[in-house]
Amino acid sequence: MIFITGPLYSGKRAYACQALGCSMDGLADRAVWDVQDLARDCGDLEALADRLAEREAVIATEIGGGVVPIDAGERGAREAAGRLSCLLSQRAERVVRVFCGLPLELKGGGV
Repeated sequence: MIFITGPLYSGKRAYACQALGCSMDGLADRAVWDVQDLARDCGDLEALADRLAEREAVIATEIGGGVVPIDAGERGAREAAGRLSCLLSQRAERVVRVFCGLPLELKGGGV
C-alpha cells in the first residue's frame, strides 16, 4: 500500500494516478482518500488502519498544522487523524508526502 499525505489541494490524487498508472476516473477503484474524516468518530483506529491498508493507495490530508481548535471535539478529531496517519505509515510499503505537486518519498522505493 502507498500512503500519500500532504496539505489540502497539493496534488495528492494526481500523484496517486501517476504512481498507480491510472486515470482520475479509475482512481476510486484502487484508492481511498480523505481518510482523515473517517478517524473522527472511529472507536478502533487500529481496525480502521488494517481495513484501509488493504487498498493499493490511501490518501490523507494533513490537518494537524496551524491554530489548535478551541472546541474539544475538533481537537479530538485532529488527534485521531494524526494517529491514523501514523498507523497507516507503519503499515505502508511506501509513504509519500506531496507538497505543491512535488512528491517527497518518506519511506520505500521511488516511482
